[in-house]
Amino acid sequence: MRQVTPGWFFLAAMIMAYGVANLLQSAAAARTTVHHTFDPSLLVRLAGQRTYLLGIGCQVLGFILAFLARRDLPLFLVQASVAAGLGVTALLGVLVLKWSLPPAEIVLLTLLLGGITALVLSAQPAHSQRLGTIVVILLAASIPAIALLGFFAVRLHGALGSVVLGSLAGVNFSAAAIAARPLAGEHSVVGFFTNPLLYLLVVHSLVGQLLLGLAMQRGSTTAAVAAMDAAGAIPAAVVGLLLLGDQIREGREWMGALGFVVTLAAVIGLTRYAEPQHHHATAPTRRPDPAAPLRPAATGR
Repeated sequence: MRQVTPGWFFLAAMIMAYGVANLLQSAAAARTTVHHTFDPSLLVRLAGQRTYLLGIGCQVLGFILAFLARRDLPLFLVQASVAAGLGVTALLGVLVLKWSLPPAEIVLLTLLLGGITALVLSAQPAHSQRLGTIVVILLAASIPAIALLGFFAVRLHGALGSVVLGSLAGVNFSAAAIAARPLAGEHSVVGFFTNPLLYLLVVHSLVGQLLLGLAMQRGSTTAAVAAMDAAGAIPAAVVGLLLLGDQIREGREWMGALGFVVTLAAVIGLTRYAEPQHHHATAPTRRPDPAAPLRPAATGR
């Protein structure tokens, strides 16, 4: 008989919260001038919009729910289920923002749902083991490494920029998830706030949030979030199974592997076939010269 833990309820609520958060942040990013530099002031500009703040509120709620779900559920399930929020985003986008989803995107979203279902049926709830010092050091060292890659990735435009920046955001959120799994098992307030994993979780989440905002600005919310989910699922799943004591139900290893592969294939496919939902103005890269003659504004996609 399936063990019913609070983690299952947290997981379902997390999917809804992340789905709404993606939609609201996408709408805010669509109304903000595109940045082509790794500039943290983008978060300040976005924070000036009520829609973005509501999106952040939903994302924080989703983050808390995911944190609580990771206390009992394996990382491969929780991180892959974050991708299910993309289906909620797409559905709300069609109903609220009148997005038009191509047939390929609808098929991939259906496969995504099937993959998540297989993971749910194969996952075995269990408490986490502790991370070793070397892994904690690697989590810390990855922060400047990802930020450096993001510094160069912001020069990419269109769907490619959405995919690359979204992937880097996914690595950040995956590192945050790895830190969160053992952190959720802390039993004292002092132990929680003195644990270095808490601060690694916060910094990785902030850098990931900046990269996700930049990715969404490049036109395709679906591609950005799908790339984030794909890049975030693999490292967390591997570390969880090898180091954190994540478990799969006996006899259902094939179902877990199939579900993970189908989920991963679906989100990777979405990065390829997702179409832009909005267009943006471009942020100026230099101040105009008052002495220069005026020229007609160029138009383009």
